[in-house]
Amino acid sequence: MTDTPRRTALDALHRELGATMTDFAGWDMPLRYGSERDEHVAVRTRAGLFDLSHMGEITVTGPQAAALLDFALVGNIGSVAVGRARYTMICREDGGILDDLIVYRLADAEYMVVANASNAQTVLDALTERAAGFDAAVRDDRDAYALLAVQGPASPAILKSLTDADLDGLKYYAGLPGTVAGVPALIARTGYTGEDGFELFVAPGDAVKLWQALTEAGAEAGLVPCGLSCRDTLRLEAGMPLYGHELTTATTPFDAGLGRVVKFEKEGDFVGRAALQAAAERAGAQPPRKLVGLIAEGRRVPRAGFAVVAGGEVVGEVTSGAPSPTLGKPIAIAYVDAAHAAPGTQGVGVDIRGSHEPYEVVALPFYKRQR
Repeated sequence: MTDTPRRTALDALHRELGATMTDFAGWDMPLRYGSERDEHVAVRTRAGLFDLSHMGEITVTGPQAAALLDFALVGNIGSVAVGRARYTMICREDGGILDDLIVYRLADAEYMVVANASNAQTVLDALTERAAGFDAAVRDDRDAYALLAVQGPASPAILKSLTDADLDGLKYYAGLPGTVAGVPALIARTGYTGEDGFELFVAPGDAVKLWQALTEAGAEAGLVPCGLSCRDTLRLEAGMPLYGHELTTATTPFDAGLGRVVKFEKEGDFVGRAALQAAAERAGAQPPRKLVGLIAEGRRVPRAGFAVVAGGEVVGEVTSGAPSPTLGKPIAIAYVDAAHAAPGTQGVGVDIRGSHEPYEVVALPFYKRQR
């Protein structure tokens, strides 16, 4: 074992482009290439290219692969059609969230589970343990893939110029095998920015060729390389949760307002069912706290862990905060007591270094693209 961060297949290219690198979940990743605001605006208005090779791919195969995933995860994975994907979660027995996931059904008895980089080993270990008694195999495929994402309104046209795959027929939360710039790829359409876009799972040895082809194809459209910093502000504006912030082992899907991913109607037991049923009943009665959006009236930026206050009392906690390039104001996502969680609630502020800065409570997301 070593404390040296892992490097993606695109590492040398990032450095050639002058990226500011950062240690993220044990990986050396590009934080930004220049102005994170410019990168953010490019994704909202044109297109951005991301290296997401730090994500954790885990393959589950075998006659009982679907049954294993239905037991191990909270979603109804057996009902996912071949070529489609589903957002879901893996929880502990007490209902706490171990990670949020995207599961792709690649074939009748083959699935790819994509975990967050920080939780990939935890998810792999949990799936391996939960596979006991099932005729299914769990395989660590983190080294088998590089992952590139092109996001933004110009992304369909850019990708169409490099592939004959049926992108028009590729629905949201779906994936299909194809060839992009001569490179074999799984082409997915899930996204984490609030914009249309595609994820390309390829062999690490093909990553540089594909990045360069996408860069060239997107030059006229204004595509730029993008780092993790703008990825965070993009997902924040889109109201999308980030593990370790909105989602933790101390929260259930119902706490996070994502109870819809828990499918009690599926057959058989699943890990955390009893605890999640109780959490659902609590949420239905009166959830103690709700996840809300906050928009600043001033210019001071809230950060994760800052207290949300009202009437001199602490009524919540910020989970994510940043300046919003799209809104032109600081924004935050926070867990807030139900009594102060309704959009338009007055008198709510954020304690920023002892000063109670006024904020407006709004419904999530802050930003939704025009379709």
